[in-house]
This record gives sequence, structure tokens and C-alpha cells, in this order.
Amino acid sequence: MRLYKIPVLLFTAAAFSFCHPGEKKDVVVKESNSAAIKTTAEDTKREEIIAFAKKYMGTKYCYAGGSPEKGFDCSGFVNFVFKHFDMELPRSSSGFTNIGKPLKPEEFRVGDVLVFYGYKDSKSVGHVGIVYEANGMKSKFIHSSSGKEMAVTISELGSDMYTKRFYKCIDPFKL
Repeated sequence: MRLYKIPVLLFTAAAFSFCHPGEKKDVVVKESNSAAIKTTAEDTKREEIIAFAKKYMGTKYCYAGGSPEKGFDCSGFVNFVFKHFDMELPRSSSGFTNIGKPLKPEEFRVGDVLVFYGYKDSKSVGHVGIVYEANGMKSKFIHSSSGKEMAVTISELGSDMYTKRFYKCIDPFKL
């Protein structure tokens, strides 16, 4: 009998001290839960953005394209994806030049926008993509590529092609 009474008494005492309405601990827990709910809602939205973007894997590249029927260029794809979630982003890659606060690599999150210099013009912004898997400068991103893929694809930021062209990463939720 003693084996059963001790855990019940400990559980009751722990439940009482945690749930007692007059304790400060209860207020801290509520504040903590509110912050967790807010963060979780944004994280969920970020995951939904990626899930939506993945639906268009393989969609052909089309210069100035902004629809699945016609095809996408890089900024057309990014604009299309975020517009689906009522988030307005620039329609041209150069429109990303002066917006958003650049993030440090350790701050990159799924759903952030990567901004790159152009392939041929290393002084002007010319490409954008969406962080698919956040891992600093080794992150993966989904984008419409005019390279050998000529389609919506997933690439690695850590590859030579993209590391040398990297300009910045911005949080579209803070624009």
C-alpha cells in the first residue's frame, strides 16, 4: 500500500503548487505559453509556405513568369508563393536590394528569403529563393532556377555557385 500512497501524495502536492492561483509561478507559465503559441503560429506558417512552394517543384523556368501555367522566374516564384499567404514581396529580384534587415547565418529560418547577386552581374541583385532547410551558410533553398535545371528546384547555399553570389537573407515576416 505504501508504494501507491507516496506517488499519489507527491503528485497532489506538485499539482497543488503548480496550479495554485495566487503563486507567481502560474503567471510566468501563462506568459511562457503565450510566447510559445505566438512562435508556434509563425513557425507553422513558415512550414506551410514551404509545403506550398514544394507543390511547384519541377515547374518550368520562364523569364518574367509568375504563374504555374506559364512558368516562373526566381522573383515570380517567390512573389507567387508569398502572395498565396497574403504577404506582398517585390516582383523583381532587384526589389529586394534595399529591403529587410540582413540576418546573420545563425538566424536563418525556414521561410526566410535569400537574396543573391546576379550570375553575370556580380554587383547587382539578380536572384532570390526561399530557405527550405535552415542551417546557416549550409542552408537549402527552393527557387526557380535558370541554370541547368530550368525549373523550380532545391539547391544548397553552401555550393560554390551560390556562396560566392550570396548578398543577404531577410525575414519576410518583418518587412
